[in-house]
Amino acid sequence: MRVWLLTAGLLWSAAAWAAGPAPGAGHSAKELLDKVDDLYRGASSHGKMSMRVVTEHWTREMKLEFWSQGKDQSLVRILAPLKEKGTATLKSGNSIWNYLPKVNRVIKVPSSMMGGSWMGSHFTNDDLVKESRMAEDFDFAVTFEGAREGLEIIEITCTPRPEAAVVWGKVVVVLDRASELPLRSDYHDEDLELARTMTFGEVRLLGGRRVPSLMRVVPADKPREATEVRYDEVEFDLDLDAGLFSLRSLQR
Repeated sequence: MRVWLLTAGLLWSAAAWAAGPAPGAGHSAKELLDKVDDLYRGASSHGKMSMRVVTEHWTREMKLEFWSQGKDQSLVRILAPLKEKGTATLKSGNSIWNYLPKVNRVIKVPSSMMGGSWMGSHFTNDDLVKESRMAEDFDFAVTFEGAREGLEIIEITCTPRPEAAVVWGKVVVVLDRASELPLRSDYHDEDLELARTMTFGEVRLLGGRRVPSLMRVVPADKPREATEVRYDEVEFDLDLDAGLFSLRSLQR
């Protein structure tokens, strides 16, 4: 779950907006969506993050280390708590494997379980393998621009193209007008009902990029629950060993 996790399946028509500049920003709607899509992406990445999951019945906190190569290869390993240390997930293409150190087993996630929770969070296994580009898989239009709740924002509404393999019926992306960084994304299901909201905050320098270091996902049907991901350190465009993304490496 690098930043890759969150760009994986949580992504986001007016052709005029695709080609023309967003007023005052100097960038087209397509360019703004591409900036959001590539916010955390590099040729490769490595870093550490904290994840906090709050549900109705329990709270869980984890420290994780992650690596990625392109869009198709990712490895995430739990560092803490101690009882889960070494538990890891490998993504290669459209396949996911989990390593459980307590029983020393590697388990491939079957297609029937792709909708299941990843590590008890509000992300699913399916989120990990979905790779989209908003401007390619969605039609989009700027639907609001101006002041809202004391901030100057740009709102872009995205609807999936008929041939796109996406699960959302609509995604609304809200960006800060000045920085062009994302503030919030609202994900709607196929009936256009709000399914979950992702908010972004605590902008700081990570790996030479000024990006939000905190992301929070809240399911619409359980507003008191949430998953928070905080990026503690990230490096981009590293020379990683190809063998890192292997079943052998998964079990180390």
